[in-house]
Amino acid sequence: MCLSPVALGLAESSRSCCKEHRLSTMVNVPKTKKTYCKSKECRKHTLHKVTQYKKGKDSLAAQGKRRYDRKQSGYGGQTKPVFHKKAKTTKKIVLRLQCQSCKHVSQHPIKRCKHFEIGGDKKGKGTSLF
Repeated sequence: MCLSPVALGLAESSRSCCKEHRLSTMVNVPKTKKTYCKSKECRKHTLHKVTQYKKGKDSLAAQGKRRYDRKQSGYGGQTKPVFHKKAKTTKKIVLRLQCQSCKHVSQHPIKRCKHFEIGGDKKGKGTSLF
């Protein structure tokens, strides 16, 4: 629960709020990360290769796709509802962590952000990234 002065209605400005309610503008993640590996071979902290999860290509042979295509064929227009009320402007980033010793893959979701980068330049003290 957010216990900032803004959330409690004690501050003048309603624009600024606690960190957990603000959207991260830029997220920079290193290419490797030492974290716990859950596989039966490791079960210890090892070095993991970090990549971003991407959705696979939709299969044309899936039952739902075959059913939808069959229903859409012929005359009659659109047969299923098409969703238009999109509310979110960002997606939650999912990191794909692959253990470098046993090749076990795990997924780790992080917060929403507008810009995401893997292995970018580290921000030094008092310097800008431009």
